[in-house]
Amino acid sequence: MEGKILGSRYEIIKKIGGGGMAYVYKAKCSLLNRYVAIKVLKPEFIDDEEFVKRFRIEAQSAASLSHPNIVSIYDVGKEDNIHYIVMEYIDGTTLNEYIKNNERLEWKEAVRIAIQICSAIKHAHKNYIIHRDIKPQNIMITNDGIAKVTDFGIARAATTTTITMVGSTVGSVHYFSPEQARGGYTDEKSDIYSLGIVLYEMVTGHPPFDGEAPVAVALKHLQNTPVPPINKNRDVPSGLNALIMKAIEKDLNTRYQSASNLLAALYGILKNPDMAVTGSNMDKSSSPTRRMESIGTAELVGKEGFDISKRKKSQKKKRDRTILLALLVSVIIISAFVYFGYGLVMEGSGMGGKDKDTIKIGSYYGRNFFEVKKELEEKGVDAKPNYKYHDEKGKDIIINQDVEPGKTFIKGGMANIITFDVSMGEEKITIPNFKNEDTRRAQAELKNMDMDFVVRIEDENSDEVAQNHVIRTNPGEGVTVKRGAEIIVYNSKGVKLEYTVVPELIGLTYREAEEKIREANLKVGELVPDDEFSHIALIKEHYPQAGSEVEEEEPVKLIFDLESIVVKKPLLVELENPEQYGDEFKLIIEARMSDGSEHHLFNKTVRKNDLPVRVDIPVKYEGYTEVRVIAGIKLADTITVNYKD
Repeated sequence: MEGKILGSRYEIIKKIGGGGMAYVYKAKCSLLNRYVAIKVLKPEFIDDEEFVKRFRIEAQSAASLSHPNIVSIYDVGKEDNIHYIVMEYIDGTTLNEYIKNNERLEWKEAVRIAIQICSAIKHAHKNYIIHRDIKPQNIMITNDGIAKVTDFGIARAATTTTITMVGSTVGSVHYFSPEQARGGYTDEKSDIYSLGIVLYEMVTGHPPFDGEAPVAVALKHLQNTPVPPINKNRDVPSGLNALIMKAIEKDLNTRYQSASNLLAALYGILKNPDMAVTGSNMDKSSSPTRRMESIGTAELVGKEGFDISKRKKSQKKKRDRTILLALLVSVIIISAFVYFGYGLVMEGSGMGGKDKDTIKIGSYYGRNFFEVKKELEEKGVDAKPNYKYHDEKGKDIIINQDVEPGKTFIKGGMANIITFDVSMGEEKITIPNFKNEDTRRAQAELKNMDMDFVVRIEDENSDEVAQNHVIRTNPGEGVTVKRGAEIIVYNSKGVKLEYTVVPELIGLTYREAEEKIREANLKVGELVPDDEFSHIALIKEHYPQAGSEVEEEEPVKLIFDLESIVVKKPLLVELENPEQYGDEFKLIIEARMSDGSEHHLFNKTVRKNDLPVRVDIPVKYEGYTEVRVIAGIKLADTITVNYKD
C-alpha cells in the first residue's frame, strides 16, 4: 500500500497499526497539506457484506460526532475494492500502550483521562450512539495528554479477545458488560461498565478479570465480584475505589445511570478523593462468586464445567428465600397499616387525644433550612435536605418541601419525616490556571467541566508564551463563574513578526544581491549552485520573487546563471618577424566570444621593443574566444582561447 494514492489526494506513507478487520496507515492529504490516518478494510473481508456494513457504520457513527475527545472522521471512500475511512491523525500512543509503559497510572491522572473518555461517551449518548467497545486499545493519548476515543460502531472485531455469542460479536471480552456477555440488550450503561473496567486497569495495571479462554473471562463478568482496586493499589482513594465498584456493578439498575452522572462523580473525586459514593457494591456483603443467568448454556456446558444441576438447586434456594422475604415484608406492611389506621380511627372518634398530640406542618419556603430543622426536631419531626442549585435563592434557603402545609403528624410517629429541597445557591465553578497549557487541552478541560460553557478562542501574539498555548483566559484564574458563562481563551500565535517586500535581484552578482537582501531585513538562503560559481555568476531567478510580501528574516533562495560567467584569461601577444612592420606600427587586438559578442582589447601605436603585449581575454563559461591581432594594416595572427585552457 505504501506509495498508493487513494481518492486522487491521499498518499499512503506507512502502516502504523491494525486490528481484526482493518489496517491503519499514515497518509498525506495533498489537497489540504496535512497528515491523516486511513483505515483500510482487510482484503479477506471485502466480499463479506456484514463486515463492509459494520465498516460503514463506524464511518457514519463517528462522522456524526464532533467532540475534542473523539477522533474526527474526514472522508470515506471505495477505490479498486479498497474500502477506506480517512480520520484525524493522532501523534501519540494508545491508552493500552501508555498503561503498559507506566505499569499503572497515578490515580489523579487516571481520573483526568477517564473524565475525557466519559465526556466523549456522554456526547455520543446524546446523539443516540452507543460505542459498545470501550477499551484501552480504542483510546488514543496524544503527546499533549488529550484522550481521543476511536473505533465507533465496530462491535465485530475478529481478535482473540472478542467473544462471539449467538452468532454475533458484542465487544472485547475483558471490558464488556454482563449484559453483553449474555448476548442481551445493551444501552448507555454498557459503555459505563466498560469505562469502569478501563479505569480499574488504569489504577491497578490490569483488568479485574482474566482467563485462558474468552468464555472463562465472560463467566467471571457474570458471576465473580471483582477484587476492589484499593486492595491492589493502596494509593487509590476510598472515594475512587467506591466509584469504580459502582461503575462495574453487574446489575444495570445499581450502576451509574448515565454518563452525566459518572462525569459529575469523577469531578467530585478530584475535589474530594474520599467522598462517599452510595449504591456501590462496596456497600453490600456478597460472596466472592454470584451465580447469574447462563450466557448461551449450549456453548458453555463442557467447556468450563458449568453444572446445570447445581445451578437449579441454587435457583430453588433463591426462590425459597424470596418467598420468605415476601412474607416478612407483608407482615411489616400490614402492621404499619393497622398502627396508622388505628391512630386515624381514634383521632376521628375523638379518642386520640387533644390537638397537643398532633403536629401541624407549616410552609417553610424561603426560610433557612437549619433553623427549620432545629424547630421541627424539637417537635419530633426529622428534616432531611436534598441540595440543589438555584439561581435566585441563596445558600441553605428552602425552595420546596415534600409535605404540604396544613398536614398533621402524630407526635412520636415513625413516619414524621419531611424532605426539603435546599438551595446551594447559583451553580458556579472557579476558573483554574490555564496559562502555558496547550490550548486544545484547555478547551477540552473547560468543556469537560459539564457547565455548558461557551468557549471562544482568540489569537494573540506573545513574546513569552509558546505558540498554540494559553496566554490567559477571560474570566481569569480564580474567578467564580456561573453555568453557561462565556470563557475566552487567548491562544498564543508566538512572537509578532514584521513584514517586508522582496527586492528585484535578477541580473545582480552575489555581493550586490546580498546588500539588497540585508537592507530589506531578509537573509540569504540556499545558493544554486552552492560553489565558487555563485560568487562570479549573475542571478537568473530567486524565491520568494520580487514584490512578494514576506515575514522579516525570511531566507531568499538565489539561483545563478552559469552562462553569465565570464572569466579573464591573460594572453601574451607576440609577432613573428616584427621587422616587417617598421620601427613603429599600429597594433590592434580584438576578441570575438563564442556567444557572438565582440570586444576591442588593444589599439595603440607600439615599437618593436614594446613586444610582447599582455592582454586579458574574456571567455564565457564552457565557451571560447577568438582573438585577432592586426599589425599596421595586416592581419598578423588569429588565436583561439578556450575556457578550459
